[in-house]
Amino acid sequence: MLNQIKGLHHVTSMAANAKTNNNFFTDTLGLRRVKKTVNFDAPDVYHLYYGDEVGTPGSVMTYFPFPHIARGRPGTGEVGTTVFSVPQGSLTYWGNRLAAKGNLELKVDEAFGEKRLNFFGPDGDGFALVEVKDDDRAAWTGNGVDADHAIRGFHSATMRLRDEGATAELLKFMGYEEVDRADGVVRLGIPGGNGADFIDLETMPNIARANLGAGSVHHIAFAVENREKQLEVRKALMDTGYQVTPVIDRDYFWAIYFRTPGGVLFEIATNEPGFDRDEDTAYLGEALKLPTQHAHLRSYLEEHLEKL
Repeated sequence: MLNQIKGLHHVTSMAANAKTNNNFFTDTLGLRRVKKTVNFDAPDVYHLYYGDEVGTPGSVMTYFPFPHIARGRPGTGEVGTTVFSVPQGSLTYWGNRLAAKGNLELKVDEAFGEKRLNFFGPDGDGFALVEVKDDDRAAWTGNGVDADHAIRGFHSATMRLRDEGATAELLKFMGYEEVDRADGVVRLGIPGGNGADFIDLETMPNIARANLGAGSVHHIAFAVENREKQLEVRKALMDTGYQVTPVIDRDYFWAIYFRTPGGVLFEIATNEPGFDRDEDTAYLGEALKLPTQHAHLRSYLEEHLEKL
């Protein structure tokens, strides 16, 4: 069993409109845009990152807003719900805030003894806020949400699977432990994690496979401290039979990817070097940052990318 993984690093999804996406995460959810860059493989498409003040691993939601992309079809083989941690007693505030911003499809329930507010993003993305006691991660309060209510980072992610068995075994190999079962959902947690510690596996054997599109999670990333730990994880996964990519430089972290038995794309990402490697912390996410191979496109991209 591995011990290098410390919880979630980031979750990356797809959207249909960059400005709408940016407004939702900054104005509605109160997160900070910590990086404005472009898709490595499609430089005419933004890659937007939202999180806490510095984009701490375990807090960062990222998006590829492909203009006019069709909406995804929910199903199995995907991350169905991305869950954020908020302070105890704050769900009423969030229900009122989301409703005032026009999000009226709200549902309050309880899972594993935790109160939860379920809602949808602009493209039908599945989200929830969970009240967590004593989550001491620092909150970003620069977008109008006070510290008593602000999002602390991820709490968990829920994967919808035809059969959870093989994925559960993979996660246990990655260092997760089963902590509970309820209503057909298995909860796995990482001991000594970064606060973004849980993965919930929901078995849905009669549901068709998801089709990716706007509102779909493209991949989910797990955090390791550095490149040395990442290489240890890569070797262990390959020795177990997984087809893992070479290490890829993503400017703000190094990444490896592999497809899980349940169909979800996993990434292992390093905590280093971080989002302040090319911007002062005070100005994160303001300027358009380009990967080296796309630097020659700056004039074109600054003219044609949608203004945020």
